[in-house]
Amino acid sequence: MNSTNSIIITLKNVGCRYRVKQGFFRFKNYDALKDVSFSLYQGEVLGVIGRNGAGKSTLLRLLRGIILPDRGVIWKKPGISISLLSIAAGFYPELSGKENVILTGMLMGMGKKKILERLEEITAFAELEAFIHDPVKTYSSGMRARLGFAIALELSPDVLLVDEALGVGDDAFKKKAVAAMEKKFFSGISVVFVSHNMPTVYKLCKRVLWLEDGKTKMEGPAKKVIRAYLERLGVHRRRLKKGESRRSARGDTSF
Repeated sequence: MNSTNSIIITLKNVGCRYRVKQGFFRFKNYDALKDVSFSLYQGEVLGVIGRNGAGKSTLLRLLRGIILPDRGVIWKKPGISISLLSIAAGFYPELSGKENVILTGMLMGMGKKKILERLEEITAFAELEAFIHDPVKTYSSGMRARLGFAIALELSPDVLLVDEALGVGDDAFKKKAVAAMEKKFFSGISVVFVSHNMPTVYKLCKRVLWLEDGKTKMEGPAKKVIRAYLERLGVHRRRLKKGESRRSARGDTSF
């Protein structure tokens, strides 16, 4: 598929354990990931699917470097920038929207001057012109999601991690977001795209990773993996054909 020289991230037998509080001085260990291995290639859009609790969001947090694995190895090409686009991704609530944009950009290795040059475009796309100087703690969840989405679009990291973020905002914003994200996906950056919307995954991704119970269940061509996943869920399988992804707007995940 790709030469080994184009690999930018590799995971080998990666596991991640959380310590969950059960009460006073009582804890239990929860293995969110148990054994995950795959490589991400330069310019690839890799889909990640699986049921709730399979470990998808934990995987993105590991790739971003927010948490560290308890076992296994994660190798990243030196110097690459990685951004996590998630509805749940947090900002510093006491800081303004503008300050959070600057901080996020600087954490990605961008200079303040370059970030400020893009601030107007970020603010306009997020539709937050009247609120960009207000503390983020006053934003609704939708406003925070739109701002996070706009930052990820404008800052152009080497690797973009997307966690169920294409459904933010009202219908008009969703259409704008989907169109912008599709353009971003095919701009040459590498993308790890987590979603439950199978038609969208099929449309955007050539290769898909299926996680189940914290392990790599299957990895391969999108059509093959998605069909196997839906069959496992007991979903009626239909023939994949051109235009199938149009159902994504209605949330229809049948194949």
